[in-house]
Amino acid sequence: MYFDPMYLVFALPAILLVMFAQWRVQSTYAKYTKVPNARRVTGAQAAEVLLQATGLQNVDIAGVPGQLTDHYDPGKKILGLSAGVANTPSVAALGIVAHEVGHAQQDKEGYGLMRLRSGLVPIVSLGSTLGYIMFLGGIFLGFTGLAWLGILFFSSGAIFALVTLPLELDASRRALALLQKTRLVVNEELGEARKVLNAAALTYVAALAQAISSLLYFVFILLGAGRQRD
Repeated sequence: MYFDPMYLVFALPAILLVMFAQWRVQSTYAKYTKVPNARRVTGAQAAEVLLQATGLQNVDIAGVPGQLTDHYDPGKKILGLSAGVANTPSVAALGIVAHEVGHAQQDKEGYGLMRLRSGLVPIVSLGSTLGYIMFLGGIFLGFTGLAWLGILFFSSGAIFALVTLPLELDASRRALALLQKTRLVVNEELGEARKVLNAAALTYVAALAQAISSLLYFVFILLGAGRQRD
C-alpha cells in the first residue's frame, strides 16, 4: 500500500497539536478534579443551581458513562454528566458543568452558531464519506470537476470545526459569568475553573487544525494531479 510522505508535511503538525491538547485536557482535569471547591458543591448540585439561575427548569440532568463525556443535548434538553463530574465537589466539576449549562443557555436563546452547527451535522456525516469517494473517483478517472466537488463536500468537516470553536468559547465565557453570578466559586477558584475550560478549548483548536490540514492535503494532491496532466 502506497504511503505519501507529503501527507506528514500537512498532517503531522496538527496530529502533534491534537496529542498535546488531549494530554493538556486530561492532565488539567486530573489536577483540578482533586481540588475541592470551597462550597463543597458536587457537579450535579451545581447543575441544579445553575439551571435554576438561568431559568432552564425544562432541562433534565442525566448520568452518562465514561470520563469527560459531559455534554448538553439540545434535542432532548438533557444535561449529561459523567460520574466523575456529577459526584465530585471539585473545581473541575464546576467549570465543566457551567460550560454545558452555557450550551443550554445558547439553545434557549436560539444562538445562531448553535443552530448552524446543528444544521451542519447531517451534511458533515454525508460529506466526510461521499466527499472522499468523489475525490478518489475524480482522481482515478481523471474527472477534475468530480474531484473538486468531492473536496467541496469534504470541506464541510472543516466548516463544522470552524463553527464549533467560537461556539465552545462562548459557552466557556458564559460559564465563568454564571459561576461568578451564582457565587459558586470564590477567590482563586474562578481562575482555576478558567484553566480547565481553556484546556478543553485547545482540543477544539486542534480539531480545526486537523480538519484544515486534511483539506489542504487533498487540494495539494488535486493540484499536483492537474499539473501532471498538463
